[in-house]
Amino acid sequence: MKNIFILFFVVVINATVCAQKNSYAYFMKTWNFIKYYHPDVASGKKDADSLFLETIGRVNEKSDENAVITFLSANLNHKFSGAPVIDTPKDVLSVNQDFRWYQNNKKVSSENKIVLNDIYSHRFIADADQKEKILASETNEFKKDENLPLAYRLLTLAKLQGAIDYLYPHKYLMDKNTEAYFSDLTDQTVHCTSRKEFEIILAKVVSSMEDTHSFRFYDQLNYKNEIFYRSYFPPFNYVILKDHILVTQLLVPEICSKANIHIGDRITEVGGKSIRQIIKEKKELLSTSNPETLLYLMSDYQRNLIWPDDQPRKDLKVVSKDNKAYHADTEFINFTDKQQRAIVTEYIQNKTRLKQQYKIDHKDIAYFKINDAFAFTNNIADDKLDDHMDSIFQEASSKKAIVFDMRGYPDWGGFVFYYVYKYFSPVENHFGKYYKPNVKNIGTYIPISYKDFGTYYSDIKNKTIHPYTGKVFMIVNPETLSMSEWNTMNLQNIFPQSKTIGQRTAGADGDIRTLKLPAGYNLEFTGNGIFYYDNSQTQKVGVRINEFIEYSDDDIIQKRDLELEAVLKGLN
Repeated sequence: MKNIFILFFVVVINATVCAQKNSYAYFMKTWNFIKYYHPDVASGKKDADSLFLETIGRVNEKSDENAVITFLSANLNHKFSGAPVIDTPKDVLSVNQDFRWYQNNKKVSSENKIVLNDIYSHRFIADADQKEKILASETNEFKKDENLPLAYRLLTLAKLQGAIDYLYPHKYLMDKNTEAYFSDLTDQTVHCTSRKEFEIILAKVVSSMEDTHSFRFYDQLNYKNEIFYRSYFPPFNYVILKDHILVTQLLVPEICSKANIHIGDRITEVGGKSIRQIIKEKKELLSTSNPETLLYLMSDYQRNLIWPDDQPRKDLKVVSKDNKAYHADTEFINFTDKQQRAIVTEYIQNKTRLKQQYKIDHKDIAYFKINDAFAFTNNIADDKLDDHMDSIFQEASSKKAIVFDMRGYPDWGGFVFYYVYKYFSPVENHFGKYYKPNVKNIGTYIPISYKDFGTYYSDIKNKTIHPYTGKVFMIVNPETLSMSEWNTMNLQNIFPQSKTIGQRTAGADGDIRTLKLPAGYNLEFTGNGIFYYDNSQTQKVGVRINEFIEYSDDDIIQKRDLELEAVLKGLN
């Protein structure tokens, strides 16, 4: 009898917790709907955050869908003076807009369905700048080590959900179980007892977007060093691959010697945990559009994101170059030793300098580096720049091949957008589709017309075209991000004979949108839908690549330049 009573008590508790979790989830869903559509709330006449904070305290395990809708809408205007909004664009990205949560919900009364439908029919319409101002408002402050009050934790979570549902054009590419995952994180939010716990929840929500533009969110976390175990750095540099960490450079040789670690060694486990498992765990906290970009970004020594614990000594399972496996008890460093810090700092600076100085110097190749194009403007008067760039491209056209190195972010937007287009391209250059938020129906997206030139598409009437018939190569990798991906798509169309080589790109094209959150956090994410002109996907996928180049461990250790080798081979 006692066991039956305990079982009954546990079932009741679980049912209560589940009911409250569902009530909060439905509250956030309804609040976001009202926030983005109700004329008074979406326009800012009624502050959306205040509505949330004033109302959330009334929600409990007994609050069903109808109670939640009533809580949020009771004091709002329901008599709309204007006519229903009519919006019938010919081309619209509307796959994310889904109102089944109330329209197909049998628990929602017909009266409340009418209330929500009427709000949507008379939704607020604003110009883009006005909408951005409304979405960006956030003023509250909290101490960095203070756990936010429950109402603010839920408000933060609700804003993230709203950004995904109404502002993120690629929600449809997210995992199909995201709604259930979000519901579980809502429950964790209710019960978390520290700021660190809450920041882990935030990282998980942002990671679920799988958007490289959101990768840097981790860097805002007050407890990022504790969450990602960043206190101690390895005495060696490395590259992370799918199932091992490859040692590429010994930064503190005496420590590596004691641990019997050498260049070319493969670390397959840390503290008994496989590298595959560690990567899987890190993926839950870091937002990237594809696995290749995750590994690339985590391979940055300065970020120091791969380690699974904060111990000053780590048990590394190592496989040597001759395939002998052993355990290496390895001392990590925290840079309190000035000499060690100076050695590592100098190494990083030299590595950065070599990367910045990289170029292909070959008599038959014209080489352009996308993140070093602005240098062409040095000491050139504005009225002389057009002629100057024409002379540069005229010289390039005399070569057997032109190489555009797209491994970086453009430092001069006009280089490809205006000057490469001006010299080489036909007037009509339809290389992609750019979908912007539809302010008449937030949550949907409409394409910018090629007639609306200026920001994203070039148009120079009656210009002289200089067709180039030589070989053209674009080199790409995960550093090819956003505008660099857009420029690559542009170049692929300007030069139809071109060949794109390298590794998968970041898969996050389009303008960055920023949403301010409570406690000073900012969510950056992809705010536009970018596709090739034939509607092929670029988000997560990256740009089209003709030849994928994959480096073996030996290639990395030998510092081979496989992209250059492919270009030189392609000259023949």
